[in-house]
Amino acid sequence: MRPDQLGDYRTPSDPRMHPGGTDVAFVVTQMDLAADRYVRRIWLWDGERARPLTAGPGDTRPRWSPDGRRLLFLRKGAAKEAKAHVAVLPLAGGEAAVVTDFALGVTEAEWSPDGTTIAVVAAEWVPELADLDDAERTRRPRRITEIPYRGDNQGWQAERETHIWLVDPEGEGAPRCLTPGPFVEGSVVWRPDGTTLAFVSRRHATHQVDPGSQVFTLDVATGDVTAATPVGTWQTPTYDRAGTLYAIGDPDPWGLPRVPVVRRIDAGLTDLTGHLDRSVACFSPPVAPAGPQWVDDGSAVSILEDEGRIRIIRIGADGATADLVSGDRVVTGASPRRDGSAFAFTASTPTDPGELWWWEGEEERRLTGLNDEFRASTALVEPQRFTIEHDGVTVEGWVYLPPGEEKAPTLLNIHGGPAAQYGYGFFDEFQVYSGAGYGVVAVNPRGSSGYGTDHVRAVVGRWDEEIPPDLADLLAAVDAAGAVAPRLDTDTAGVMGGSYGGLMTVRVIAVDHRFRSAVAERGLYSWVSFAGTSDIGMWFGKAYTGLHPHEDPDRLWRAGPLALAPSITTPTLIVHSETDFRTPIEQGEQLFAALVHAGVETEMLRFPAGEGHELSRSGSPRHRLERFEAILDWHARHMAPTSK
Repeated sequence: MRPDQLGDYRTPSDPRMHPGGTDVAFVVTQMDLAADRYVRRIWLWDGERARPLTAGPGDTRPRWSPDGRRLLFLRKGAAKEAKAHVAVLPLAGGEAAVVTDFALGVTEAEWSPDGTTIAVVAAEWVPELADLDDAERTRRPRRITEIPYRGDNQGWQAERETHIWLVDPEGEGAPRCLTPGPFVEGSVVWRPDGTTLAFVSRRHATHQVDPGSQVFTLDVATGDVTAATPVGTWQTPTYDRAGTLYAIGDPDPWGLPRVPVVRRIDAGLTDLTGHLDRSVACFSPPVAPAGPQWVDDGSAVSILEDEGRIRIIRIGADGATADLVSGDRVVTGASPRRDGSAFAFTASTPTDPGELWWWEGEEERRLTGLNDEFRASTALVEPQRFTIEHDGVTVEGWVYLPPGEEKAPTLLNIHGGPAAQYGYGFFDEFQVYSGAGYGVVAVNPRGSSGYGTDHVRAVVGRWDEEIPPDLADLLAAVDAAGAVAPRLDTDTAGVMGGSYGGLMTVRVIAVDHRFRSAVAERGLYSWVSFAGTSDIGMWFGKAYTGLHPHEDPDRLWRAGPLALAPSITTPTLIVHSETDFRTPIEQGEQLFAALVHAGVETEMLRFPAGEGHELSRSGSPRHRLERFEAILDWHARHMAPTSK
């Protein structure tokens, strides 16, 4: 695969079963490199074939009306500054009508159970900015009173109010705000009787300095809001058919990182999936629908992240589970019939960007051929699994070897998170690098998700050590991969990673000088400055280092890779984005200055304002292409593929 083929494949997501149990609406996304945009359309599987239902270019989040006669979705125009709004499409014929006009757009929309109204999450300017034009809003100094005041890919949160509103499906009348005030709501879901909405918000007194959140319920008639959970880490509330509330999370806000579990919220908090020691929520790739999907008998269909795979299980009301869909692949969403007898799901494999599938009667079949042409015309690489056995643990990894028989220089890739996983899904990065002639090594070191509590928490409080557990795993990865893949040229090796992967790239090259080339991307390099500049800085460092931001600055400094910069000799490309609010660009600037001072060959590639932390996954298509070209150029300068 070449970088210029980014626009050649299509990605299906967010399948939604029609109330009738046969049709499926889903989203298909494709990059348009020439227009520098993503084209997203709603597609329909009508029981016989799949076809585009909307024209795009920015249509997402399909939701069927309860009677199945209408489909709402979020529609965003082609202009870069366009906002998403709710559109309603009558299935009997006619055009979709846009029924909202919020100044800053809509992020969620859900039909009421009787189909008479729509609950939306929408943003408006704060009152003092509402009547100003864009130029004046930009000119004014920002008055900051709370943390976080900005969010990655969200912009300046202090300038907006994000609340739950009720909207008429015909667009008549003014929207009704259900949650006025200084808080931010999300993950909205209706109770089946239509009397109540559940949502997630951060309203507790210490919400500025900890990761806590709560599930709340809202009486639609009175507007009364009630906390349904204690302060913890909560996401994705859902209701079963009987109206019982569930959510994914934990009542301890400082238990991160952890394995997220489904809990029933009634007289207490009943843990349904903790015994699995596997996550029912996935950091990357995004899964939609998210959370358990409840059916008539009180059970639910849910994804489960497990050792490089994402599979589908059934969860009983008593917590008993059964496998439904497994195999070496990554499921990105599943939507069942009401009675649970069938469901549609989307999934990818290392050599398949994704298709829509159908499961019924213990059997499954593929419904779409979105990527048949791409797969037929591109030499996609199937990975080879390997393991690292040391320190009393087993660590899993994969090698992607380019076509041919000659030796391939090694390129060690480190994922973000760290509570994320590499595995059996399609990843354009690995296909592009192997297509360029490199032997890609991917590994899930301790700290990764998908392997249980001990694995994901193994790094907590350890990063100020000379060789913490995850670094030991990564240092062993190249030789372990070479032992099972003799074509790997482990003497010609490079290393790269983004976010946590950037952090660990710097740690790797500080202690192992075999690497000829490094790319550190959007990394966290100094915990000390990160604490005051990142949108998660006030709590993320404590979760992993055990220290509050200013509790022990000397130890925090030692836990950050910037402290190791004087030991680095590997030529290093630093990639960062101007409006990265997760690991702000000052992190990359500090690393660049430190490497220049140490006499290391280094360059910094800065992507302009508008690009954030998610550049490599959802940034401008042209920037994604230019990023690939720059990374391949850097590695080629220092470790060009050679034959041996």
